[in-house]
Order: sequence, then C-alpha cells, then structure tokens
Amino acid sequence: MNKNRYRIGVLTSGMSRGSNLLAIRNWFNENQLPVDISFVVVTHRRAPVIERCQYFGLEHIFVSTKDMAEFEERVLTLISEREIDLIVLAGFLKKLSAEFLEKAAIPTLNIHPALLPKYGGEGMYGSNVHKEVFRNQESESGATVHYVNKCYDEGEIILQRKVGLEGCESPEQVAERVLKIEHETYAPAIWEALQRHRKL
Repeated sequence: MNKNRYRIGVLTSGMSRGSNLLAIRNWFNENQLPVDISFVVVTHRRAPVIERCQYFGLEHIFVSTKDMAEFEERVLTLISEREIDLIVLAGFLKKLSAEFLEKAAIPTLNIHPALLPKYGGEGMYGSNVHKEVFRNQESESGATVHYVNKCYDEGEIILQRKVGLEGCESPEQVAERVLKIEHETYAPAIWEALQRHRKL
C-alpha cells in the first residue's frame, strides 16, 4: 500500500446524493494533492450516491445501520485493513459512539450547514437547519467543518465560512447558497486536518 499518499474513508447514510463527496474528490484531483478516497460506505442500497461512485470509480460498500454496533465494527475493520488516515462524514446522520471514535484513533470530520455553535445539536440537520435560519431571518449562514466527538456538533471547529442571505425568499434558497459554500469548504478543511495529523 502506497503510504506516500493519504487514504480517507467516507461515510454516507440514507438517500445521500453525494454532492459533497464529488466536490471533495474534484478538489483533491484539481489541486493534485496526495489524497485517495479508499471507500464510500452507503447505508441504503438505492442511494443516489452509488451512481456517482460507479461513474467516478470510487468503491462503495453497503453497511446497514440497523445495528449500529455491527456497523461500527465493520467500519473499524475497514479503517484497519485500508490503513485509513481520516474519516469524512458526508450526509451521514447517525451518531457515532465515543467507543468507536476512540478505537478508530484517527480524525473524523463532519460538515454542518450552519455557523456553529448556532443551529447545532440533535435534530438540527439538512432542511431543519435552513428552516430555522430562514424563520429567524438571519442575515447570514454558512458551513462549519468540525471534528466529531461524542456530542452532536460540539467538536473543535477546523474551518468555517459564511455566506450572506440577502434576497433569500425560502429555506430552499438558503440551502442552495449554503451548499455552494459547503462544496468550497470541506476539502480544504480535510487537507488541513490531514496536515495537522501528518503521518506521511
């Protein structure tokens, strides 16, 4: 296995579309950085992200989350077998246990579609976040990449970027602006984390 390159694993869940996954892949390729996506875990056999994985030659592995203990054991095995340097959550909505994070012993990152610590915590994901931001008539929102710990959205922030919401007339328009910022933010934050925990 080539250890002159970083290897990351990506976890998705439900009917993930894979837009952040694609943005991550493209950013590392365009910047010619030594990062490979070793695998993409999917938890739904018909998730749209599978088609993107097939098109771009990314290995996808189905692992059910019906039993989270079994799910975590399978992912820990993948981390060990593939010598993974970092785990990326991309549309993964399940809570990983403190025991999993300790056993993995590598950075695990998540991107949140708001400016944490605002609009974070259990139940605050996806459209739920954008509805609250819009309801409160916020002038800005953004994306926050943070380390995952045992509490929802409370890990150390790695990178945060803002976007103005002037002219947004619905939560869907808020989501559109934030998603664009997510695509510009996640991969650079992953690269920063890899450098912090450099093993090469």
